[in-house]
Formats: sequence, C-alpha cells, structure tokens
Amino acid sequence: MHILICNWKDLAHPAAGGAEVFTHECARRWAGRGHTVTQICAAVDGRPAIEIVDGVRILRHGSRIGVYKAVRRFLRYHADRFDVVIDEINTRPFFAHHHAGATPVVALAHQVAREVWQHETPRPLSLLGRYVLEPRWLPDYAGVPTLTISASSAASLARYGVRDTTVVPVGVEADPSSAAEVAAAAAVPKAEAPTLAFCGRLVAMKRPGDAIAAFAAARDHLGAEATLEIIGTGPLEAPLRAAAPPGVRFLGRVSEAEKYRRLARAHALLVTSVREGWGLVVSEAAAVGTPSIAYDVAGLRDSVRAANGVLVPQDPAALADAVRYWVPRFKARPPQPLAHGGAHDWDTVADAVLEAVVVAMGRGGDRLAA
Repeated sequence: MHILICNWKDLAHPAAGGAEVFTHECARRWAGRGHTVTQICAAVDGRPAIEIVDGVRILRHGSRIGVYKAVRRFLRYHADRFDVVIDEINTRPFFAHHHAGATPVVALAHQVAREVWQHETPRPLSLLGRYVLEPRWLPDYAGVPTLTISASSAASLARYGVRDTTVVPVGVEADPSSAAEVAAAAAVPKAEAPTLAFCGRLVAMKRPGDAIAAFAAARDHLGAEATLEIIGTGPLEAPLRAAAPPGVRFLGRVSEAEKYRRLARAHALLVTSVREGWGLVVSEAAAVGTPSIAYDVAGLRDSVRAANGVLVPQDPAALADAVRYWVPRFKARPPQPLAHGGAHDWDTVADAVLEAVVVAMGRGGDRLAA
C-alpha cells in the first residue's frame, strides 16, 4: 500500500514524544515489509525538507501552525496517490477527511486534550481550547474510523461523539538495541537507599512539582538517604531546581541505556500527568522491574493496571501516603521485570495497527459510497 501519515511532529522535532515514537516504530516496520510510507509534518531547524528515515519518506513543511495549511494543500493535490491517509489528532486535527477526496481516511488519536489545555496554555486560550475548539473539532470525526491506544482514550472520544473507535496495542522496546538495553537494565540491582524516579518532560501537564512535593512529604518516613531522581528536562527545570528540597537530583536528558538503568535502580516510578494516551514510561519501568505509583487519570489507569502498579487520587498528599506505604514493601520485595511492561513488542503493534487501518478503510469506504 501507499500510506500517508499526517502528524505535526516527527521524531526529529524537539517536542517529539510517545506519539511520535509510536508513529515511527509502526511506519518503519510497514516500510520494511514493502509498503510505501510517507509522513508529512512541520519543519525542524537543521533538518532537510525531504528526508528518508528508516525507509519512511519524511516531508517537512510549515511551522507549528503553518503545517496544517501545508497538509491541506498537499492533500488537495496529492491524496489520490495514496491508498489511505492516517490523520493523527494531536490536540488540533488536520481534518484530512475534508481534503483527501476519495482516498480513505483513518484517524489516530492517542489522547484527548481536555485538562491539558489549562496546564499547557495561558488563559483565555486554555478556556477557548477546552470549551470551544476541542468540542467543535472532535465531533467532526464522528463519521471517521478512529484508532486509539487505550480504553480511557476511547471513552474520552465517545464523549465528543467519536464512537467508531478501535483500541490498538502499545509497544515499548523501540529496536533490537533497546531490547538489549532493557535486558541489561533488568539485571541492574536496586539502589541500597530508598530511590524514586520521575521520568518525562518537565512541563505543566506532567506535574513534576507534584512528584517532588510527595517525595518531600514522605522523605522523613523513608529516611534521610532517600532520593528522587528526575530524568528529563523542559521549561520547568530551572524553577524546580531552585525550589527543590534535599534528596532531589536532576539528571537532565540521558541516553536510552542510562534511562533504563536509572529506572531499574529505582524502587518506584512516580507519574503525575494530567492525562496520557497510555503512559509509555510506566511500561518501560515495569519492563525493568520497577512499579509505578501514579495518578488515577485517563491513560495512566490503563497502563498502570497492565503493569501491576498503584493508582492514587490526583493529590500530592495521597501520592505521599502511597509512597510511605508501598516503597518499603517494594524495597523489601522488588517485583520481577514484566515482559514489555504490560504492553507489547513493536512488531505485534505494527501488525495490529495496520490490520485495524485496513479494516477501517473498508468502513470508511462504505460510508463514502453511501
């Protein structure tokens, strides 16, 4: 097949995250199996407008906002060259089904933004996004077959009338070298002192401050030698560093191998996001034997349950209570590494997603013919 993917970011983008990993790991496997895969996304400083990455043709056009106009123009002139268009809904959709002519369109929505608006955008834009734009954008996809990565995300989409959804699996190990890194990290012994980890971009929607506050509240119970290691960087790093209590260590951006090693050493991972599509880091930690203590929010409740972790209300005090109770128990009897952290290998994911796309193409075609 000739497959076109519309996503405003690719892996080269500095803001790339789990959705871009998911997209690329599927796309490169499809290309490796003989399909022609093209991804159109926003321009990235220092990267060419056209690039072949792991067999996937990357087209970079427009800015963070301008990419939507660039995709519309591209679809009007070139959609008929493709067998299917995968329209990734990453806050703002592309509305590819209005511009792709007779070419089937399948949406891929990793999560719904909802509460993310108030954490990532200032007022009044946050209010406009959550209560005007998203409620206007998403119902337009009610007739478009849509893939998503968790039951939580499917339920969130249904609130906007998007009910023709298929939940597809999530993967963890990105390539053979990552699989080796996971296997090596799983053999790393736990730290002697009680050690917690936070891993993710230091942005408002991840609420790293909540993880730090919970650790600070629980540290007297855990002991003065207890440590919270912050893996990742972002715009909140400087103020968090300035206000950090004793025992908090900022590691910044680290290699994949070091990330898995640090996760493996920890007795628990703290995850405090506003919401997630799944929560890939939960699976990554469980794959090296580290359980998560996480907020009970959309997406995380799926990944944490699959990884045999602990869910708590969205409150640093509740998180601190769970840390006091569970970390000594995890330290005394660390869980065994869980295969793929409760998720799946990427070959399985790529096959399942492509099968779901093909099935959805048929449903979309039936609607078009009707």
